[in-house]
Amino acid sequence: MAKLVSSTYGDALFELALSEEKLDETGDEVRAVREIFIHNEELPKFLNHPKIIKEEKLAVIENIFSGKVSDQLLGFLHIIVSKDRHNEIIPIFDHFLHRVKEYKGIGTAKVTSAVPLSPAQKAAVEKRLLETTEYRSFEMEYQVVPEILGGLVIRIEDRIFDSSLKTRINNLRKQLIV
Repeated sequence: MAKLVSSTYGDALFELALSEEKLDETGDEVRAVREIFIHNEELPKFLNHPKIIKEEKLAVIENIFSGKVSDQLLGFLHIIVSKDRHNEIIPIFDHFLHRVKEYKGIGTAKVTSAVPLSPAQKAAVEKRLLETTEYRSFEMEYQVVPEILGGLVIRIEDRIFDSSLKTRINNLRKQLIV
């Protein structure tokens, strides 16, 4: 149910921003508001408090965000709070941001290596990913995990490309045992 709520509201915000040709501006605002909700623990607690009436919650949203975000996003926040969907704000915004990246052809790749990659190696990995996928650009995230021994593990969305030495050794071990 929660996924349905986040996708329904996220899609609605995406369609609104797209129709008004304000995808970039709305995306920037959504990222900023999302960070406020993540880093300010009191705001979600306040919105979840059962003894606080909706009018007070809406007034607080108005005080915090009025003049700082567009009227469209402020109105969207009003709808979320008035429909008691404030628990879903982060998933809604995550879904919206995912749709924006999807629309713009931006992929997210998580690259794991045994040792830190040089800038030239990182550029080569990104170039190869652009050549072999439908994405126009990538947001790259690199991490070092010495346990993979060598090679790379690349995760794009729900796909994993594992060329790590550890996986190759494990596969060889399985073949030899059989």
